[in-house]
Amino acid sequence: MFDEHAPDYVATRRRLVPSFDQFYGTAVEALGLIGHPPARVLDLGAGTGLFAGAVAEAYPDAELVLLDGSPAMLEQAMGFLRARASYITRRLEEPLPAGPWAAVVSAMAIHHLDHAGKRDLYKRVFNELSPGGVFVNAEHVGAPTALLEDAYKAWHERRARELGSSEAEWEGARERMRADRLATVEDQLAWLREAGFADVDCLFKDYSHAVLVARRAAG
Repeated sequence: MFDEHAPDYVATRRRLVPSFDQFYGTAVEALGLIGHPPARVLDLGAGTGLFAGAVAEAYPDAELVLLDGSPAMLEQAMGFLRARASYITRRLEEPLPAGPWAAVVSAMAIHHLDHAGKRDLYKRVFNELSPGGVFVNAEHVGAPTALLEDAYKAWHERRARELGSSEAEWEGARERMRADRLATVEDQLAWLREAGFADVDCLFKDYSHAVLVARRAAG
């Protein structure tokens, strides 16, 4: 599925993530919680390198490693970032590249895992982060009640269409989203604390799009 949509992924995401600039901007800004420029950054489910590119712009000296299960997505990232990063074709369920990492980041990827998979991944991320390291997850999240879920869906379609999403594009997105396994912000913050993270918060939320941050204690 992701191989098929790789060529037009970035343009589509701008239409389907209505708060695009603030969403990604907050995610990059959250890396400042480390307290110094990150030396090594791992991007999980990196796709075409959209998030990694923003990190590279903010931190030009950081070593970037992009991990994704789709070779076509990583091929697009290579064309964008070239030798600025390293690339690993691997699923999120598989072992993570060995740390220590100053930061682990992800955007619009982890919601494809079931909830047990999310909790397991958060524990594995914690284990590979250096003390004081930060995990940033810019994510598509679920609603806590059925009423709010309906509101999230209505908002998402309305805003995507206002931004120029065509009938065919929106229907394709809706079909892909049927496979999503969305978790609420509250549940994910609890899982991050359960994994061992000391400082956990939601820094940004616009209906179904949220930026979650978790910092491993420095001591």
